Amino acid sequence: MPDSPTARRPRAVVVGGSISGLFAAAALAEFADVTVVERDTLPEGPEPRRGVPQARHAHLVWTGGVTAFDELLPGLVREIVDAGAHLPHIMGDMVSRAPNEVWFRRFTSTEHRILVCSRDLLDAVVRARVLGDDRITLRGSTTALSLEGDAARVRGVRVRTGDEDLTLAADLVVDASGRGSQAPRWLTELGLPQVTEREVNAGVAYATRLYRAPGRAAGAFPIVNVQANPAKAPGRGGIILPVEDGRWIVTLSGTRGGEPGADADAFADFALTLGDPVIGELIKDAEPLGGVATTRSTANRRRYYEKMRPWPDGFTVLGDAIAGYNPVYGHGVTVAAQCALAVRAVLRSTALTAPGTARRLQRAAARPVGAAWNLAVGQDVFYPGAATAPPTAVERGLARFIDRAVATGARSPRALGALLDVMSLSKPAPRLFSPDMLIPLLLGPRTPHLQDPPLTDEERRSTAP
Repeated sequence: MPDSPTARRPRAVVVGGSISGLFAAAALAEFADVTVVERDTLPEGPEPRRGVPQARHAHLVWTGGVTAFDELLPGLVREIVDAGAHLPHIMGDMVSRAPNEVWFRRFTSTEHRILVCSRDLLDAVVRARVLGDDRITLRGSTTALSLEGDAARVRGVRVRTGDEDLTLAADLVVDASGRGSQAPRWLTELGLPQVTEREVNAGVAYATRLYRAPGRAAGAFPIVNVQANPAKAPGRGGIILPVEDGRWIVTLSGTRGGEPGADADAFADFALTLGDPVIGELIKDAEPLGGVATTRSTANRRRYYEKMRPWPDGFTVLGDAIAGYNPVYGHGVTVAAQCALAVRAVLRSTALTAPGTARRLQRAAARPVGAAWNLAVGQDVFYPGAATAPPTAVERGLARFIDRAVATGARSPRALGALLDVMSLSKPAPRLFSPDMLIPLLLGPRTPHLQDPPLTDEERRSTAP
């Protein structure tokens, strides 16, 4: 049963003040007094910070994340939109080329909308909402050093603020510190075994440049997405993401041997080399707002904490600290929100301080993590050198089915709806085997594939200088 309202409020410490940690704190505040430990000094508004180096690249929140945002913090999506974000429809407000090199037809789905804005704006609105809760305290400029406790139970976390080291006692410590998580080391220091890990690294490099939207395109211009084809190495892709203040975030990507660089003069030329040159054509006359930001921190890396035996009471790992994904799939923020919802669901039926609760939390968090992981790895494992072992027979068979599902969805709204349910992390993978997908897939839609990007004449004219 949940903790009695007359009992002492449990104490929770969340390591990490980015999106995953903030959502975790919001979920835990219903059951405990929460302290968020963050090594950076967090900005007051939508400004960049050192702890989120990927913030300059394109981000979006899929339907599953949009739903999770409002389930966790009612009204949050409206707050983000009011601050300048867009809430376009998929696929009505998106021009997208699939990995198999066909263009998706555009249609408006009332069930699927995505949240689009800069990462700085997203972080700022979430931060203000979560830290406005008086049950949540922020300790900024504080570094988590180690766990306090033993292999059976974690009782707190050792931290450093300036020159002072101290222990924050806690009934539950949550590691939401992202890709740089030290949880594997912390657990072995307590005498626990090394966690099993897997890495699938397609060798993707990203380059991003901010532009002022050209002509009259500062308004409702669609997202433009050219996806890379794993069957053709090097794989190159790109996206134009219209964000707040009439700007475009343009992110280009390439795998080994075809990576984009930091040379600003070569940025638009690289965009013209994608499988379709539409992104290069749209930005060639646009005004750049600054230089080019690059990153190579794009490997899919997962830690299987839910399979560890034993597991200590009082400790849970969430979000990117469990698994980080190739950012091209845009699933990280959605998974962070869904992990927080999983935590809340467990704690509404199980006391936070009860034996075994931490293990239940870890297993619950593994479900949204696993859904995003399978989608990312199912594509990236086919790039040369991505993994130490070749794709399994199951992975190859599933990839062939996904290719057929994508080809069917590109010209069948019914099939695309099923595909989007899964790709947007709204519904589990078995949705791909529903009649909505299988009937069009087996019978074959009569509509031919599009060979050119489905931009309207008005949209093209709107980008003219």
